[in-house]
Amino acid sequence: MNYILSIIIFLPLFFLSAFAFLPVQYAKTFKISSIVATFCQFALSLWVYACLPRGEQPNLDIHQIENFSFVDKYAWIHLSLGNLGSFDITYFVGIDGLNAALFVLSTFVLWVGAVSSWEIKQKEKGYFSLYMLLSTSVTGCFLALDFFLFFLFFEFMLLPMYFLIGLWGGVRREYAAVKFFIYTFLGSIFILIVMIGLYVSTQSFDMVQMTNLDSFQPNSIFHPENRFTIFSLSGRYWAFILLLIGFAIKLPAVPVHTWLPDAHVEAPTAISVVLAGILLKVGGYGLIRTAYSIFPDVAIDLAAWVGFLGLFSMLYGGFVALGQTNLKRMIAYSSVSHMGFVLLGLASATVEGINGAVYQLFSHGILSSMLFLCAGILYKRTHNLEMENYKGLASQMPHYAVFTTIAFFASLGLPTFSGFVGELFVFLGAFEAGVKENNILPLWQPMCAVFTLLIGAGYFLWTLQKMFMGKFSVAQTIPIALLTDLNGREKLMLTILAVLAIIFGIFPNLILEVSSRSVENLVKMLQR
Repeated sequence: MNYILSIIIFLPLFFLSAFAFLPVQYAKTFKISSIVATFCQFALSLWVYACLPRGEQPNLDIHQIENFSFVDKYAWIHLSLGNLGSFDITYFVGIDGLNAALFVLSTFVLWVGAVSSWEIKQKEKGYFSLYMLLSTSVTGCFLALDFFLFFLFFEFMLLPMYFLIGLWGGVRREYAAVKFFIYTFLGSIFILIVMIGLYVSTQSFDMVQMTNLDSFQPNSIFHPENRFTIFSLSGRYWAFILLLIGFAIKLPAVPVHTWLPDAHVEAPTAISVVLAGILLKVGGYGLIRTAYSIFPDVAIDLAAWVGFLGLFSMLYGGFVALGQTNLKRMIAYSSVSHMGFVLLGLASATVEGINGAVYQLFSHGILSSMLFLCAGILYKRTHNLEMENYKGLASQMPHYAVFTTIAFFASLGLPTFSGFVGELFVFLGAFEAGVKENNILPLWQPMCAVFTLLIGAGYFLWTLQKMFMGKFSVAQTIPIALLTDLNGREKLMLTILAVLAIIFGIFPNLILEVSSRSVENLVKMLQR
């Protein structure tokens, strides 16, 4: 039995327990310890990723546990119910091609967030204690293969995020925190309903077992023809729709996206980085691991609607981003638009499309972290992110302008950057699905989606021109002396993110060679 994944998940809790015995005056100790904890998580996750199988592997179905590596599974909760059987929950974690890249991304972004949290100057003990709790919840969510355990980690992320935004955020932090909590909690309720239905139908929370529909015998209560279970025809449709809504809120997709701009604008920089870099990805990953893996037939039947939801999010998010005057709000709406690519890729039910969706989740985690770091650096100096208040920043803050330019061009999908790879694969998969005989996606959807690239170029380039080009000037309320260029710590973080964006744009196989086998197995389930 392997314990490495469990060590990575619960390592921050060890530091959290140590924080409890330290007085509040040890502010620097909390900061350094959090950086060390998250860096250890990141380093161990890299080792795990390096050990994963690559290339051609034995043809295993997604519902076989042999398809997972570093599996840690044992009985956790057992409750005897007499004649009704028993209630069993297992501690079950593992890693495969669907969660490997996102797992490493989560540990990396958590480390970046810990480093950028160095600017926190008040209630440091409370802040970094909550951050350690968030680190455990996020990594656990990506590795859990028991639905109850997954839901536990998924729900527990709400608590630290609510307080991190509500206590250390901006002027309207309470409003943003409550809105974030209510929206996400609503999505959790939909997911909980499906989880209960799945347990009643299968007597298990094992998500790997739930994907194995062939194991349900005709005379079994679990069989799809039995109308009293969630595996009945109507039950499967309702379950898929509820999961789609629940995870779309987290992704987020239009029209359940309105919590995101407020949360980003009010959250401290480090929490904006974690929110955009990781927490949104939980929504996409949850759809892949649950809705698409457990209900593949419904996913195919509703592919056109999922594709339309993705297309609408791409266009709506892009057009709204064009009209923003606040830098953080513009980046937030660009995230809504870019997450639409994930839904379009999943809807295609092709190897290219789903690989593109996974790659888009990974790439956007890097690029959105870089974008929100750039916004946070400016906000730290002036506490003002209104674009009209700045012009010609390139002459005053040249290094800052260079990194912001890289982040903008990478995010609009320029070749040689990671954003290009994810979007390209999504389009290839969507067009392939549109021209196939079964035509699960209307061809007009990917054709319209291409125009989002032009919209993205518009809001990024116009922002670059308004804020960084021309003669330097700022609003009278902003002292010019505050606009100092990047310090060493800021340069280090932005350099690492920029290099990663280029590396994964040139060498996409670093991700695809690990994800492809699991994606191919998932596509076989969708197309059978």
